[in-house]
Amino acid sequence: GQIDMLQAEVTALKTLVITSTPASPNRELHPQLLSPTKAGPRKGHLRHKSTSSALCPIACPAAGHILTPDKEGKEVDTTLFAEFRAWRESPTLDKNSPFLGRVYREDVGPCLDFTVQELSALVRAAVEDNTLTIEPVASHTPPTVKAPAAEYGSTNTCALSGLARACRHRIRLGDSESHYYISPSSRARITAVCNFFTYIRYIQQGLVRQDAEPMFWEITRLRKEMSLAKLGFFPQEA
Repeated sequence: GQIDMLQAEVTALKTLVITSTPASPNRELHPQLLSPTKAGPRKGHLRHKSTSSALCPIACPAAGHILTPDKEGKEVDTTLFAEFRAWRESPTLDKNSPFLGRVYREDVGPCLDFTVQELSALVRAAVEDNTLTIEPVASHTPPTVKAPAAEYGSTNTCALSGLARACRHRIRLGDSESHYYISPSSRARITAVCNFFTYIRYIQQGLVRQDAEPMFWEITRLRKEMSLAKLGFFPQEA
């Protein structure tokens, strides 16, 4: 019975190819587009209009670019993609551009908005200027005669959140000799923003040679990492 059904579907397909065109489709011969359990012996079943539109690529009218649906269930936001394409034509680090302005407003700003506001502003400026350094904290600091550099907080208190946390890293801003201990969560938030700016700088310097769509998805992934970090999700250290 299954063989007979398959043969009937092949015959219907041949007939459809001969008698149906995009301009004048034959709506009487479409049973082969249904699953075997739903096709049955019925003839003249009309396919729902939404079926054909779901199989077509997604058009981005603002950018004039064809965006194919992703197998993972991702779908390009046409507004964001148009802003990125416009920025990509003349990449700049100016935060007033629609593309970067949105990322600053929705991701960078909230991700670097810590409890200690004054230090948060300094960290944000250092990240933008690419002058922030993150260093691991040594397990055992050997005693030294020389006076150490100024350090804020402690290995048990995060200088950015003010919370009691085990701080395994510290940050240094620019050429300053001062260090600030930070918790794993604060480090994840800073690192996520730094990763985004690193990729943006690569694009600006012409080091990324890809089409617009793969670049857009990489930026979207980096934005996702910032969103997760600001919500408190961070990888556990070994």
